[in-house]
Amino acid sequence: MLIAASRVVTPTRVLAPGWLRLSGSRIVEVGAGPPPDPPDITLEGTVAPGFVDMHVHGGGGASFDTGTAKAADTVARAHLAHGTTSMVASLVTDTHDVMTGAIRELSLLVADGLLVGIHLEGPWLSPHRSGAHQPGSLSDPDPAAVEALLTAGGGAVRMVTLAPELPGGLAAVRQLVQAGVVVGIGHTDATYDIARRSLDAGASVGTHLFNAMRPLHHREPGPVGALLDSEADVELIADGVHLHPAVLRTALRAKPGRSVLVTDAMAAAAAADGDYRLGQMAVEVRGGVARLAGQGAIAGSTLTMDAAVRFCVHEAGIDLLDVITAATTTPARVLGLTEVGALEPGRLADLVVLDDELHVLRVMRRGAWQV
Repeated sequence: MLIAASRVVTPTRVLAPGWLRLSGSRIVEVGAGPPPDPPDITLEGTVAPGFVDMHVHGGGGASFDTGTAKAADTVARAHLAHGTTSMVASLVTDTHDVMTGAIRELSLLVADGLLVGIHLEGPWLSPHRSGAHQPGSLSDPDPAAVEALLTAGGGAVRMVTLAPELPGGLAAVRQLVQAGVVVGIGHTDATYDIARRSLDAGASVGTHLFNAMRPLHHREPGPVGALLDSEADVELIADGVHLHPAVLRTALRAKPGRSVLVTDAMAAAAAADGDYRLGQMAVEVRGGVARLAGQGAIAGSTLTMDAAVRFCVHEAGIDLLDVITAATTTPARVLGLTEVGALEPGRLADLVVLDDELHVLRVMRRGAWQV
């Protein structure tokens, strides 16, 4: 299949016009200008890699924390319609048995290719920065508990977020990194020194930077300062609720090529306002904003990745190439996914076609049109 398009976003530049040649599920050629042969399809719009969401809890009215294939399929389809072709299933804090059961079930969907991995956001989080996580189920990490949850996943657990200041936190970072797991610093009250020590121990991501962590202070930079003053990658939730546009611009400028757009979406993403649950917590969604019922704390988002891209470009004024990179190439690199995240020969043909306002027109996954 030879596809011609008004614009094709590659890892280094936007080709305007550009073209791609596909063979089965793979990209075999990418070029600038008119295609070398009559195209099979001509697209008016921007062709970008399929989005890669490394932090998503739910969507379409369903959540990953139920641990069922039906719910996971609902979530994946809801976000696929908005351009996300690769996603990690994020689990919030719950009891050991509930989390173990969900991990085991979701690991089967990783093996089947519906998901690219599992992200454990908890239970090893700070009670002072717990956000929408049930405080009574939080715990300090110990080697046996860490090993038990990793074993339940059979290699499917790709990322863990933890608070490194907890007793056993730094040892857990080293244990997870040794097991090949990406470690994110998040839901943390760590000082700058402890955050730096966790980075030195192998932590490499800031989970939803600025949110649910000790804020930046000019005499105690905390985890924000440590993450910005390092080679770590940082997650950013670009929904206009979690972060001000100026903060997005600042973070992307401070971390070029190391900023990752994530949705942190809960069940109400691509669904209606209403009453939902996020793990053990009751959540009210009003006006597209998710908050803990009766408390007001932000409880994830109702964001889809195409909306995050639009917000960054239209509201924050960030360059399109930088935004697409943060939604595709960078998260793929962070997760060690070498077959997705870029329009390059040899990679899987995961594409999203966007109109001039960056709304989704079509979505291809593994060489087949899905939308």
